[in-house]
Amino acid sequence: LSSTGIGYATIQILARRGAKVYMAARNESRAKEAIHKMQSDSEGLGEGSVEWLELDLSDPRSAARAAQTFLGKEQRLDMLINNAAVSSGPFKLTSDGLLDIMVTNYLSHVVLINGLLPLLKQTAAEPNSDVRIVALTSAAHTMVNPETFATKESLNRQYGDSMKGYLTTYGNTKLAIILHIKALQKRLSHTSITCVSVHPGAITTAGGQKFVRSMPLVGWGVAKVLMPMVFGSWEEGALTVLYAAAAGPRDGLRGEYVTPKGIEKPSKEAMDERLSEEVYETTERVVRELGL
Repeated sequence: LSSTGIGYATIQILARRGAKVYMAARNESRAKEAIHKMQSDSEGLGEGSVEWLELDLSDPRSAARAAQTFLGKEQRLDMLINNAAVSSGPFKLTSDGLLDIMVTNYLSHVVLINGLLPLLKQTAAEPNSDVRIVALTSAAHTMVNPETFATKESLNRQYGDSMKGYLTTYGNTKLAIILHIKALQKRLSHTSITCVSVHPGAITTAGGQKFVRSMPLVGWGVAKVLMPMVFGSWEEGALTVLYAAAAGPRDGLRGEYVTPKGIEKPSKEAMDERLSEEVYETTERVVRELGL
């Protein structure tokens, strides 16, 4: 979870209901400022608590370190919510030869899941546990219809330098998330762990505003005037996330795609078993190549 937007609201609501929550964020000062803001709010955090966990999603190695740091602190983990993403281009390849937006929006999340999976399984084996892995995605996944995810190049695919191209490339990362969640749920079928992908709806977030402001001529006006009128609040987005993470029926959510309307069908590409297996296997191969 993060120090702003839907992540912030999700953390706040969970803590107010007594949960111990780790805010995974890159910037320590911003994270601690956000935690202080929560604590200083009129409702405070109740019996819950929030701690900062260093995590820079632009680097998969940071995700691996974050998982190890967490394992050194805690003996159980009931829910893992992967929330952060970027959308604004232009995009570039990292020093590892991977598309930066795919690393931040998807690959590092997988590395974090993999690192925490032993503890998630251990917690799920305990009596009365309800362990969930929730990954935030987007309706933008419907913009993409890839033929394959069987290669590293397919993860690196870009759709041009226009605004539509940036949004489609973003959608490709969000499609990978849904496909991976389905494949992961399949591999965890022998456990009680529930894996869910969530589209929280059209929500006013810092990332969304930055993307809209980058639109030629009208961007600033749309971000300032229209977005607050049309898009939902952080709290509204958090409620959909929390339904998947804590409130919804465990067995009924396994491997599903959740929106503010409830369980829905994603695009036909997102339901493609071949693509699901390809994105999982390719991702695991890339992660191994990184030595993680």
